[in-house]
Amino acid sequence: MGRLSLAAEIWMFLRQNKKLWLLPIIVVLFLLGSLLIFAQSSALAPFIYTIF
Repeated sequence: MGRLSLAAEIWMFLRQNKKLWLLPIIVVLFLLGSLLIFAQSSALAPFIYTIF
């Protein structure tokens, strides 16, 4: 099961159950997680961690 099929499955779940209001929450959590992962491996880590 690839990432694309997982994303499609989540989209179908949200659409069928009329839970589209969860989509912005999922997107923000994904962006914050990717920012933290990026911050661990870069020289910008001290500056990004001061935001939080």
